[in-house]
Amino acid sequence: QVQLVESGGGSVQAGASLRLSCAASGRTFSTYGVGWFRQAPGKEREFVSAVSRSGGNTDYTDSVKGRFTISRDNAKNTVYLQMNSLKFEDTAVYYCAAQGSYYVSRRVSDYNYWGQGTQVTVSS
Repeated sequence: QVQLVESGGGSVQAGASLRLSCAASGRTFSTYGVGWFRQAPGKEREFVSAVSRSGGNTDYTDSVKGRFTISRDNAKNTVYLQMNSLKFEDTAVYYCAAQGSYYVSRRVSDYNYWGQGTQVTVSS
């Protein structure tokens, strides 16, 4: 089991950048794939990005490709989401989540552990 805590959210203008962090507890962090999801008011939670256990494989939803970068530092028990060229439609609560599959996943149901979320607000 792991516990996850997100940080790094804030309010920015369109075109700005933010880096979100997901800090995990436990000694088995490297055995979990990690995903980032987001949820806007009145909308369902949607997949943003995911990274495999080793960090060697990544996946992104089409709307963030070329703008967001996911990475992980297992020695620090941390996963990052670098968010560049932010748009108004990126506004949401961002959650990190962990799952035990060897493969990256886009499915909410595949993830067993979730953080509390961090708010990202982009104005235009």
